[in-house]
Amino acid sequence: MKQIIQSFKTGETILEEVPAPMVKRGHVQIKTTRSLVSVGTERMLVEFGRASMLQKARQQPDRVKQVLGKIKTDGLKPTLDAVFNKLGQPLPLGYCNVGRVIAVGEGVTEYTIGDRVASNGAHAEYVCVPKNLCAHIPDNVSDEEAAFTVIGAIGLQGLRLCDPQLGETIVVIGLGLIGLITAELLVANGCRVIGIDLDANKVAIAKKKGIIAINPTEGGDVVKQVSSLTDHAGADGVIITASAKTDELIAQAAKMSRKRGRIILVGVIGLNISRADFYEKELTFQVSCSYGPGRYDDSYEKAGHDYPLPYVRWTEQRNFKAVLQTIATGKLDVSPLITERVNLGDFDKIYANIGSKESIASILVYPEESNSSGTVTVSDGIFTPDKGGIGIIGAGNFTSMTMLPALSAINAPLYAIASASGVTGTSLAKKYKIGKSTTDYKSILNDPAVDLVMITTRHNEHARMVVESLQAGKHVFVEKPLALNREELADILAAYTGIKTLTVGFNRRFSPHMQKAKQLAGDTLMNVIATMNAGHIPANSWVHDLHVGGGRIMGEACHYMDLITFLTGSKIKAVCMNAMGVNPQANTDNASILLQYENGSTGVINYFANGSKAYSKERIEIYAQERTIITDNFMLTEGFGTGNFSRLKTNVDKGHTAQFKLLTERVKQGGKPLIPFDEIVNTTLAGFSAIESLQKREWVSLNA
Repeated sequence: MKQIIQSFKTGETILEEVPAPMVKRGHVQIKTTRSLVSVGTERMLVEFGRASMLQKARQQPDRVKQVLGKIKTDGLKPTLDAVFNKLGQPLPLGYCNVGRVIAVGEGVTEYTIGDRVASNGAHAEYVCVPKNLCAHIPDNVSDEEAAFTVIGAIGLQGLRLCDPQLGETIVVIGLGLIGLITAELLVANGCRVIGIDLDANKVAIAKKKGIIAINPTEGGDVVKQVSSLTDHAGADGVIITASAKTDELIAQAAKMSRKRGRIILVGVIGLNISRADFYEKELTFQVSCSYGPGRYDDSYEKAGHDYPLPYVRWTEQRNFKAVLQTIATGKLDVSPLITERVNLGDFDKIYANIGSKESIASILVYPEESNSSGTVTVSDGIFTPDKGGIGIIGAGNFTSMTMLPALSAINAPLYAIASASGVTGTSLAKKYKIGKSTTDYKSILNDPAVDLVMITTRHNEHARMVVESLQAGKHVFVEKPLALNREELADILAAYTGIKTLTVGFNRRFSPHMQKAKQLAGDTLMNVIATMNAGHIPANSWVHDLHVGGGRIMGEACHYMDLITFLTGSKIKAVCMNAMGVNPQANTDNASILLQYENGSTGVINYFANGSKAYSKERIEIYAQERTIITDNFMLTEGFGTGNFSRLKTNVDKGHTAQFKLLTERVKQGGKPLIPFDEIVNTTLAGFSAIESLQKREWVSLNA
């Protein structure tokens, strides 16, 4: 299928051939008929992409600070690699989609095949959208009109936050697409509406809709004009839908408001607020969040859990429905807002000069017939390996920033890559000359050219995909963790026969620093202290969800459990974990873990998220035979009492490249597993036991 994407690095907007998304649980698959280009919103993205690196940095000073901090801890080259990798990731454009349902996922009962729906899908011939981000289109609403649903919901949410009352005077600053819709909805709500914009055409459209429209370029002070129109009382509310870098708009909004007025920001403006303006009038100010309640809440958007209507009357989906109903009754007329209709193949007529276009809304028209394949050929010739062909499932940050650069460096036989949307996977396939990009990961499992499957999806998918890969007769590499619970581990144990290798991404044991440390420490009893200054991750991140990410202890601290097992040459016997807080939860990311090993060695893992980013992220200390070996951030290893050895210094090397090189060689040539399977199982059980220990507040034996 074809999809419009944009590069943040170059600003280039292209129509890319990508695999169509597969329908999944809680989602509907839609064949697009129309989508709306919001010129204002999408222009900002395109202009940012076209900006130079210096201009990008000036627009995002907070990101610059993060980059400088990362340079201090990780070094210059890894930081620059991460920055350019992020900039190189494609951005799917569009969020106002209309089409017909062609497939429904498991658990979806609200839609059937053939339904016309509006959604926040991208500019693509096929989209897969969560059920809570779709809405049925009334019969008397055309596809073109329905394309305004999502953008209309943005304006409607700003209106709801303003809480306008019948007869009130509300000012709308910025009469672009969202502003005009917001103003017309306010009129339908019984308000007196004053609109302000610099564009004469938009002002003219507003006047035809019964809006008192002011163009500041025609002279006069807009604050005084609003004051005059309100008998010097001031506006009851001001909704800012404009996009501007200046602080002048927020100052004007305050000055034209009545005492105790409300100001709502829907657009993007400078926010250097004058305290005096707000203090004297006791003004309230609120920023509107997109389409409404539910936005950016994975439980609502991805898992499909609705908010109870009696307690949350207007969710984003209910706002979608309200906009469609308002169009259906004729109270919102969007047809005059359509500036042009362009066939998808001619998309560049819109985007080539998007920064200078005066259009309000452009409609993309999609062909009736299109390629719905879930797999596309990317390289000039399909790679056919003699042995060891690699299929990658997952195209997230680890794949793009760590795995693929390492595999490319060793000339690994990359055959196919699967990603959920198809966009990122196709971009990576082009960059690393991977033959196929697909949204159907099972096509990789069924392909005889693939010998090794590498799984880098979210953690809750690991165990299932490992089992499916083993049952398909493939060698398997899976990023940690192997499983999130004992039931998943039992399924893997039942599927594992030993005929095909199973490797978990415990890469740190392959770092030259740890290889040297093990050599220096020798085969003896030892104490190992491993500290990860992990850094804060927001509480709403998927990694904290025990059902999706498993928590950071299961997802990351397991690295150190495996590493200490490697260093001691023994398996974990018992675990005790203590965490910060009066009543620490299982998804904690501030904990200390004590490990007893079968040979008598001990390990301590300090996993902390409340430290300074200026300090090293990882530190390993080994005490054995009157020797002390310290590794700092996998860049520097120092030995004390270690004879002729004093230090090993490298760029950051956590062992990824070495692990992948050894793994690909084993798949081709055979040999023992890189990590003994019983050690992988032991480490996985130790992770489960650590959580159980926290809950029980006692030591937990792995053999119990």
